[in-house]
Amino acid sequence: MKRLLIGVTFLFAISTPVAAQPPGPVVSVASSLHEALVEIAGLYRAATGVAVSLNPGGSNTLARQIVEGAKVALFLSADEIQMDAVEKAGLLVPGTRTRLLTNNLAIIVPGGTRKTISFADLAGPTVRRVAMGEPTSVPAGVYGRKWLEYEGVWAAVAPKVIPFPTVRAVVAAVEAGRVDAGIVYQTDAIGRPAVVPLLIPRASAMADLAIVNPAAVIRGPSEADGKRLLAFLQSAAARDVFMRRGFGRPHP
Repeated sequence: MKRLLIGVTFLFAISTPVAAQPPGPVVSVASSLHEALVEIAGLYRAATGVAVSLNPGGSNTLARQIVEGAKVALFLSADEIQMDAVEKAGLLVPGTRTRLLTNNLAIIVPGGTRKTISFADLAGPTVRRVAMGEPTSVPAGVYGRKWLEYEGVWAAVAPKVIPFPTVRAVVAAVEAGRVDAGIVYQTDAIGRPAVVPLLIPRASAMADLAIVNPAAVIRGPSEADGKRLLAFLQSAAARDVFMRRGFGRPHP
């Protein structure tokens, strides 16, 4: 009898359901910001006990998902245009849209192939394949096309372009040597020994070339969570992560 009771107790213990931890807020985050957000999400959980779920991707894809009804608390975009689309749909919580960060572009080539590269090289015969975000829709590609137009080489480079859905896919193609060069954000080139970057000088006189990463809380049941997380993204702890990874502060 004693042995039977022990067995019954054991069966009861393993069959009793364990309370699941409530899911945390979902953040739709541009792929160029994803690694930084992984680190910051860890800091946020340590500080608050709340786990954050990250949904990374191309900003144009993320914006479309939100407009089509995706339930997220916060949207971090790689450009203002995709945030404009979500705001036009009436899905931003008023007063929460924030110019969170700035970035810059870089030309990268496979490690070991050369030490430097220029806009003239992109237009020249030695570079046959140039990877970049889709130049009509992916923010990094849109920015890259504007820069190439500004430098007067877009007509020569355009036939060589191999478009990708995210900047991370561009980096992977360059690292694997499948293309001769790529245009990415400087934050995606930092600390990657497999690529050689050349930062593209900022053109401060041309406002449409400024790369701004906006953030905003999305209307819905997670607005309070989104506001708390947005405040944390502007804290000193989060700023340290962003700055270390090469992001800049937005200009006033």
